[in-house]
Amino acid sequence: MSAAVSIKIEACDGEARAGFLHTPHGMVETPTFMPVGTKGAVKGLTPDDLRSIGTGVVLGNTYHLYLRPGVDLVREAGGLHGFTGWTGPMLTDSGGYQVFSLAKIRKLSEDGVEFASVYDGSIHRFTPEVVVRAQQDLGADIAMVLDECPPANASHEYHSESLRRTARWAKRCWEAHTRRDQALFGILQGGLFPDLRRESLDRTV
Repeated sequence: MSAAVSIKIEACDGEARAGFLHTPHGMVETPTFMPVGTKGAVKGLTPDDLRSIGTGVVLGNTYHLYLRPGVDLVREAGGLHGFTGWTGPMLTDSGGYQVFSLAKIRKLSEDGVEFASVYDGSIHRFTPEVVVRAQQDLGADIAMVLDECPPANASHEYHSESLRRTARWAKRCWEAHTRRDQALFGILQGGLFPDLRRESLDRTV
């Protein structure tokens, strides 16, 4: 977590925690509901609508923003905040979910993921470094590392191999990340296996 983003725990009940996440674009009470704005904006709702219902943070999808309208255009518009008009905290995912949801049109390797665009079939390669650079240009308060999210019913062996790849990608993301006003969050994997969830946690920390 960067110096510009911090969390203060106010109360605990067993493993549950409540607190406040402080970001450059405001404070978020946690736990929180985070609406998905795939291309930066939540469909059918204006920024004023989101504020009126107490939205704390909006999620943008790096994969879709990268393809359309393109990271360069969003950056030139002032990042996601300038592009969308939402002035509150924002989080961008890494495209890792598309590793799972687009399994039929992607190729996975140690270096990263090769996707076919859902819009025009063009080929794009996401590496940890590409994903970090894109999220830094998008300018969200919180960026996520590139990860692989395997199917829940994958074998223990596959989940073990996958979480270790995700940890190696996380290290590369951390080494590539330079924005001090943006936090980089790790992602735990390991499926439904408690021992692998713990291993993923230990490796990520």
